Amino acid sequence: MSRRPLSPAAALLAALATCGALLLPLAAPAAAGSAAVPGSVPPDQDPFYAAPVDLGSYQPGQVVAGRPVPRPMLDWIPMPVDVWQIAYRSNDSHDRPELAVTSLVVPKAAWTGPGARPVVSLQSPEDSLGTQCAPSYLLATGQDNQDAALGVELLAANWAVAIPDHEGPRSVFLAGPQEGHAVLDGIRAVRNFAADGIGAANPWALTGYSGGANATGWAAELQPGYAPDVHLVGAAIGGTPAAPPAVASYLDGGPFAGFEFAAAYGVAAEWPESGITGLLNSRGQQDFAALRGSCESAVLNRFAFRRLAEDTTVTDPFGVPSVAAVLRQDTLGSRAPAVPVYDYHADTDEVVPVGQDDQLVADWCAKGATVQRERDLLGEHVEEAAARETAVSLYLAARFAGEAAPGSC
Repeated sequence: MSRRPLSPAAALLAALATCGALLLPLAAPAAAGSAAVPGSVPPDQDPFYAAPVDLGSYQPGQVVAGRPVPRPMLDWIPMPVDVWQIAYRSNDSHDRPELAVTSLVVPKAAWTGPGARPVVSLQSPEDSLGTQCAPSYLLATGQDNQDAALGVELLAANWAVAIPDHEGPRSVFLAGPQEGHAVLDGIRAVRNFAADGIGAANPWALTGYSGGANATGWAAELQPGYAPDVHLVGAAIGGTPAAPPAVASYLDGGPFAGFEFAAAYGVAAEWPESGITGLLNSRGQQDFAALRGSCESAVLNRFAFRRLAEDTTVTDPFGVPSVAAVLRQDTLGSRAPAVPVYDYHADTDEVVPVGQDDQLVADWCAKGATVQRERDLLGEHVEEAAARETAVSLYLAARFAGEAAPGSC
């Protein structure tokens, strides 16, 4: 859930040079979209992100609008890729319709491998509560992206990459079912949009780290029931916060307690029936008001070394039956993914405890999933992400090649 280091600009451009030559003008959009220039205003001021009044009549994954991103950049350096923003219908955790957005990034170099060009849905650890922190907006404005290094590695393989705003239009952090829906419907939307040769024939995989791993895990777990038409060859998750109560207890009162507060806000927004807002004391009400619209760095700075019980009228907010019931709904492991999974975690992760991820692997294995479990004896949360980037790419490459997935169950 913490931010990941970027590769130096020179290394980034060198890697992408294998995907194509100099930046060329974008083609005409394949679907009608907003006249606004992507990134010119924040999402809450951009009509492209506004849901049509008849959104409920759209099917999940049906495209509402699409537009190209002019002059794609990363860290303000031009990129030899085409980037499209695609708005589509998805569902929240209660299966109510909502508008979601994904960004499709396609190398300009032609695909010369066997079959259709592979596509990876990369779930970025947004870990925020404001739409101005969403991946689509950061990508459109050329700002630093938390998954830049891994994204470059995937693009260097000449694969396409889709990056959904998996927290949805209300930026609900760690609302697992909603995130899984956004990811799966984003794949449907990319296939329906059919830009740059990406359509029904392309094979798909998933990857994400930390907050992005939560969204990836939920997509993998929900796919058989929610989106059986979405065929996946593999998924990779690392530093996964699979069980919100265990992660919150681990973070409470520590330097990364802001993630606990952000998750409490996200859960309260997605599940009002949890009753979390009714448990807040006056300080909690002020803190929740301050959380609204905040990006990760502001949340971490404001709530470092804070305890959630300081903001509630009860000493154990997680023990309140309505809260506990919702958190059970928001915990991974109740269904087995049909797709093989690569699960990696540092034993000494200081942000996301490894034990609750071990339990996720055990739960999935018990239900018949194929999981390759990798644990590193020493490692810090951000370091683990960087250390396993190449391993993730190799795992996904083997799945795209049709090789049998190894398992640790």
